[in-house]
Order: sequence, then C-alpha cells, then structure tokens
Amino acid sequence: MQISQNFDGGNIEVVSAESAHDIRLNIRHDQDSEFYQWFYFRLSGARNIACTLKILNAAGAAYPKGFENYRVAYSYDRQHWNRWPTSLANGVLSIEITPEQDSAYFAYFAPYSMERHADLIARSLQSARCSLEVVGQSLDGQDIDLLKISSGGSTPTKHCWLIARQHPGETMAQWWMEGALEWLLDPTNAQSRALLERCTFFVVPNMNPDGSRRGHLRTNAAGRNLNREWAAPAMDAAPEVFVVREAMAREGVDFFLDVHGDESLPYCFIAGVEGLSGWDESSQAQLDFYKNRLADLNPDFQTAVGYPPKAPGEANLTMAGGHVGHHFGCLAMTLEMPFKDTTATPEPTVGWNGPRSKALAHSCLLAVGDYFDSKVSQ
Repeated sequence: MQISQNFDGGNIEVVSAESAHDIRLNIRHDQDSEFYQWFYFRLSGARNIACTLKILNAAGAAYPKGFENYRVAYSYDRQHWNRWPTSLANGVLSIEITPEQDSAYFAYFAPYSMERHADLIARSLQSARCSLEVVGQSLDGQDIDLLKISSGGSTPTKHCWLIARQHPGETMAQWWMEGALEWLLDPTNAQSRALLERCTFFVVPNMNPDGSRRGHLRTNAAGRNLNREWAAPAMDAAPEVFVVREAMAREGVDFFLDVHGDESLPYCFIAGVEGLSGWDESSQAQLDFYKNRLADLNPDFQTAVGYPPKAPGEANLTMAGGHVGHHFGCLAMTLEMPFKDTTATPEPTVGWNGPRSKALAHSCLLAVGDYFDSKVSQ
C-alpha cells in the first residue's frame, strides 16, 4: 500500500501509514504562505482493503467550514470523478473506503492539470476564430496564455474578458473555461456565431499556472494571492497579474467575469462590485439584469445567497473585479461555484463537478448576449 502525490497538482504529506485502518495525512501549505486546503493524491495497492484515511490538519485549513458536510472527489481513471462521504471530528477529516481497484485518486475537487490546459489551448487553436498571445511567463517560467476569440469581421465589437483560476485550487474555474471555449468555438452553434458578431472575447483560462502545477490552494510560486495584487502588481511577485492588466489596458474592457470557487457556500452565485465609489442605479441595474438572466437560464445558479455587498466607497481595488470595474467603468463580476454541491439542485453521486461547471459556462455566455441586447447595457 502506498500514498503518492508527486505529479501535476499533487498535494499531501504522509504522517504515518502503519495500517490501512489508520493512514494519517497532512495537507501541504502553499509555498511561502499559510494557505492550505487543496489536496490531491493517489492510493495504490489497497484493492478490496478497508481503508481509513485521516487528514489531521483539516481544522487549520484556510476555510475549515469547507470540510463540513463535504464529500471527497475520487476516481479510478482520472476522467470520471464521483463523490464519497467524509466525516469531521476533532478537526480531523476522515475518509473510510474500500477501493475497488489497485489505484485510486482522491482530490478536494476534480483536478484540472497543466497537461489538460495545454490540450485545451491546442484544441482551441484549431478554430479559425481563435488566436493565441503569450503575454508573459510565470515565476516558474510557464507561459501565461491569452486567447482571443472573434468572428474575424471588421465591425467594432464589445471586448469581453474572462479570466479563471487566480486561485489554483479552484479547479472548477478551469472546467468552466473549458466549457466556455468549447461553446464559443463550436462551428455548429448558431448562438455563439451570433454572439461573436457583437463581442470579441479575451480569455485567460489559467491565471496561475505555477500554483496549479505545485498543488497550491490560493497562491502563486511566490506565495502571493493574485486576487489581491491588482492595484500595483510587481513583475517579481505577481507577473501573472501585471501582464494581463497590461493587455487589458491595450485592448479595453466592456465586460469582465472572474471565475472562482467557494469552499464553504454550497451555491453558485455572483459577487458584484457595489462598493465602487461611482456605483449608481444604472450600475445596479446592469448587475441585477445579468444575475437574474443567468438564474433564468440555469437552475444551478441562484441569486438569494452570496457575499454581502460592500457599501459605496468600500470596494477592494486590489481585487480583479474592483480594479477592472473602477478602471474601465464596465460590468465587472466574480462568479463563484461550490466545492461541495448546490443545495437546491444536488447530484449526490458527483456533487458539483467539471461537467456541471462547463454547462454553467454555456449559460453565462448566453447571458452575455442578452445583456448587450438589453437597454441596461447602453
């Protein structure tokens, strides 16, 4: 029996494994950071053996409530991820399972590897609608990919920016991106063709390639939370934000969506930037229209529960939404999806997962078209 994590996105430390009934583990911290919560490891050699896996440091995780009523993601083929119950007692997260195969993978959420990212970029570029600009490199020397998707026409269009995975452990965000790119680039999709007549999309599928490969929850290779670096990013600490911000300044932004996951709240929801000093009735109408339209399009999305809005003048301009909304005066939002499952539309076997994230992306893009068709966007 063996526990391993030395692969793309892996994260776990073995404290002891003297018996299958008492496998003791810890989650590694992000590099130069106190954040930890993401885990991803392989259990091998335990087929048909009753195992108890204990994550000892769950209570000290960044979001300990994320482990309450939580079902772990597991897979035998790394393609199909199901959920398995966990228990939480005295700060220890326990998984009791009898693996059906010689190799079983466990993760906080279905992983999205950098290899899959590379495949996504390569597959997207097979479309004539799509072009690539490598806007810079991360601290570990990985490319920061920016895709431009357009109809190729000469008519001026709205510039819509989609970014994801500032927090690398929020892998549902890149599953969402996969769904968005597939929808936009589908040559048989009349709705995407119509949308691209009006909008050009600038897409950063993975803002944090280093944290993704290293198995971080929230930070890059320097231990920086990228979604707190937008006010004044430095090339030696947060080059990912610096180069994307420069590209935004060059191209302009008419619509912005930053895609994330929330560890504790079992809902899909949107956070706006109501705390901007210039927030007014028109701004609120734009946000309300988009959220309500998305709720009409997809039953997994709701508007009743989310983060409480900040009072005018209290926006955090170090965050992507606040910076973009303030600087470009556009509709800027953060989409949150759960690590757990949606309470109103649960699917216990899989929980919230990659395919559901991809389907939500389709609805989000339909809502973009409806937004620009509406009077509130004028």
